Amino acid sequence: MATIKPFKAIRPAREYADQIAALPYDVYNRAEACREVKHKPHSFLRIDRAETNYDDSVDTYEDIVYQRAHDMLWQWVDEGYFIREDAPCYYIYELTMDGRSQTGIVACASIDDYEQGIIKKHENTRAEKERDRIRHVDECNAQTGPIFLAYRNRQDIDEVTKRVTAEKCEYDFTADDGVRHRVWVIRDSGDIDTIEKSFGDTDSIYIADGHHRAASAVKVGQKRRGEHPDYDGSEEFNFFLSVLFPEQELAIMDYNRVVRDLNGLSEEDFMERITQVASEIKKSQNILHPEKKGQFVVYLSGTWYLFEFVEGVKNDDPVDGLDVALLQNYVLDPILGIADPTTDDRIDFIGGIRGFEELRRRCENDMKVAFGMYPTSIGELFAVADAGRLMPPKSTWFEPKLRSGLFIHEI
Repeated sequence: MATIKPFKAIRPAREYADQIAALPYDVYNRAEACREVKHKPHSFLRIDRAETNYDDSVDTYEDIVYQRAHDMLWQWVDEGYFIREDAPCYYIYELTMDGRSQTGIVACASIDDYEQGIIKKHENTRAEKERDRIRHVDECNAQTGPIFLAYRNRQDIDEVTKRVTAEKCEYDFTADDGVRHRVWVIRDSGDIDTIEKSFGDTDSIYIADGHHRAASAVKVGQKRRGEHPDYDGSEEFNFFLSVLFPEQELAIMDYNRVVRDLNGLSEEDFMERITQVASEIKKSQNILHPEKKGQFVVYLSGTWYLFEFVEGVKNDDPVDGLDVALLQNYVLDPILGIADPTTDDRIDFIGGIRGFEELRRRCENDMKVAFGMYPTSIGELFAVADAGRLMPPKSTWFEPKLRSGLFIHEI
């Protein structure tokens, strides 16, 4: 059963919350991060991406960068930009984008649950991507970016959430990207007990987004256990910062593909090859979208084509039956010669937040053909994780993104 515990957050003083809250560190490249902190000097990116405090002669991964992150974090705490909670609390974090809200519980999850498979993964992680965050968490002595977790609906937690969110919130601001953020603090001991016991009756929690942050937090916890062989499991390094959302609150966006060429095929031959595995439903000069699972869109030479995989191709396997897997296994690999989309520089991936117009733009600039996908469902994500399997690369795109700096977990 899952251990999801309240914690004493370090969080922004109310008047600074909107200035500090920042998109995740990996949303930006270095130049973009530098522009952001110039625009917002108290953005948490100055800590999450501390290389923004130096010119380009300083490498992103130099020792002084991590030391600067540590020093700036605790300096801002000392200067009153952040406050420390007096007692362990849960928090409710609501994000609203384009009129749709999702509301989750901010808490700390157990590294043992992660290692024992109660917290389930659907992606592999790469050691080179973990190293930076391991160093950042270890040097700062704090986790600053929450892991995005999902769970199957729990009515008792829903009832607490509904009651608490009817009260006045602690933070309420709209970020530059138009996403509204609201936070409530749960201090009532009865509500805390209800939430903790409810998660304690839950046998599966799922990582929706943040696999590398989760793996990094767990590895720092393991390192601290090695440094403190007398640990008893209650120490904060045994837990990692998370926001947990019920499945009904979540929507996954499409994750689309663009390819640089047709692998030596003519357009006619390429389209003929596709019709061997998918039926053409319609075509248009205007943007088309898939309408259900099993459908995908092709954009080629100014025309949009809506296809549906034929019955002989579709299957019920939790991984191989995913639309992104069908596209890879029946189109990208055998027709376009893209055997490994993680390493082939002929393919690029476009998150659904950018819209299908971005597919058109890329094809008019540096790409030849685009594929627009029907979004993977949260149920499909759960099924893959429950089967102990991994999703194909770039299967899910979650919006809105959780902000860093709103909740800090000192370890």
